Amino acid sequence: MAVVAPERAGSSPPAPGRPPLLRPRRPAPPRRRVDAVRHLPDDRRTAWIVAAVLGAVALTLRLWGIGYPRDLVFDEAYYPPEARELLTWGHEYNRGYSFIVHPPLGKWLIAAGEQVFGYTSFGWRFPSAVAGSIAVVVLFRLARRLSGSTLVGLFAGVLLLVDGFAFTLARVGLLDVFLQVFVLGAVACLVVDRDVVRARVRAAPQVGGAGFRLGPRGWRIAAGVLFGCACAVKWSGVWFLAFFAVLALFWDRAAWWEAGVPRPTRTAARRGLPGALWALAALPVLTYLASFTGWFLGETSQGRAWAQQNPGTAFPWIPGPLRSLWHEHAQWLTFHSGLSSPHPWESGPWSWLVDGRPILMWNPQGIVDDRGEQVVRYILMVGTPTLWLAFVPAVVWLCWRIVARRDPAAVPVAVGIAAGWLTWFVNLDRTMFIFYMAPVVPFFVLAVALVLQDVVGPRDAGPLRRQAGLVAACGYVGIVAATFVFFWPVLTGQPLSHAEWLQRMWFPSWF
Repeated sequence: MAVVAPERAGSSPPAPGRPPLLRPRRPAPPRRRVDAVRHLPDDRRTAWIVAAVLGAVALTLRLWGIGYPRDLVFDEAYYPPEARELLTWGHEYNRGYSFIVHPPLGKWLIAAGEQVFGYTSFGWRFPSAVAGSIAVVVLFRLARRLSGSTLVGLFAGVLLLVDGFAFTLARVGLLDVFLQVFVLGAVACLVVDRDVVRARVRAAPQVGGAGFRLGPRGWRIAAGVLFGCACAVKWSGVWFLAFFAVLALFWDRAAWWEAGVPRPTRTAARRGLPGALWALAALPVLTYLASFTGWFLGETSQGRAWAQQNPGTAFPWIPGPLRSLWHEHAQWLTFHSGLSSPHPWESGPWSWLVDGRPILMWNPQGIVDDRGEQVVRYILMVGTPTLWLAFVPAVVWLCWRIVARRDPAAVPVAVGIAAGWLTWFVNLDRTMFIFYMAPVVPFFVLAVALVLQDVVGPRDAGPLRRQAGLVAACGYVGIVAATFVFFWPVLTGQPLSHAEWLQRMWFPSWF
């Protein structure tokens, strides 16, 4: 006889023709990591030793003979004198015959060298050498984290170390080297923030449909401060801030997507956007304004009294100093947008990629040796040709890695190149110079380093393949270093005969 199991209390048989009740929805399982972060190699101590050696070598090379020439070269005519004014009055003096068109932070950094070493060529160039050396170390660390390989990081660090453009830039008292190191540091902080957030999301025992609070994100906050510092050196830093702020939001979405959150876009907006508005919008603005502290406190700083002299302007409820600063920035924007004065060493963005038109920084005339023959002393801001001629092929390879492999290491490199190079095509009528490439050169170097990673081959390749690839990659880096040594005299102003100088003038556009 069949035994019928008793029904549970409160239950009733389903009505005829009614579908069975749906099961409760379970959280979606973690998805395949299409944008997985590479694990860092477990050679942390070795990596820091390599970073220290790279930094020491870079600083030594950049300081070697940095005091020559003793005179101001190229745009040093502006920034070291303005830095001395900052030390004297706390702001640039409001002169009637010149127009100050850049924020003050870079000039404050130059002023720090003048404060320590005096108003000398060594004093106003020393901060640039320090900044350029830090950039080498930061690039090594960034490349190591992106690629998951200390060797690739070493390739990137060495290539930037022996790049003639970066070398010369770090030996003059211009602003662009500070823009370079701040941008590079900000991007490195954002990449660390990406890794930390993904590690926290993956380590969570169970991620609900709405995610969870991530709390303060120190690395993202540091990135916001550094981006603000970059903008406080030169306005072109704002492109990097905008591009990488958007990329950081996509990184947040990818972390929630990989964790199986049903609506990753909504979760990223809820959990990441408020903090991003603070760290990557408000904080950079506050940092930028803080760099104008001396301008606010000064009574004779340029444009400081504009609001008092024009009381009938719009928005009278805004404090006068802020209205004056806003007007001053409008003046700067007009200047930069309409700058079209011809210059013998101007160049366009296309030519930058192939060293088309470097800048002659210094070339004294009338120097002869004991025999009365001409002596050439030349300081040319030119990138190491064997490195720069690889930029275009490396970018093509970078795009292939993004499209074919969906490679996470290639994406921030491409974004950096877009922010620092493509944006100069917005206004091609503007007078431009090759040193505007300063903040984007490390990203082109990263692209070359990723090519060298593929040359070496994957870790699971055969030993012969790896050895041959390693020899080829190291051989290329050696060629770049040898080219740098060959160009050393025209990067540092060493005395050359006319024939020796001509050997280093590879293209007619270099004259």
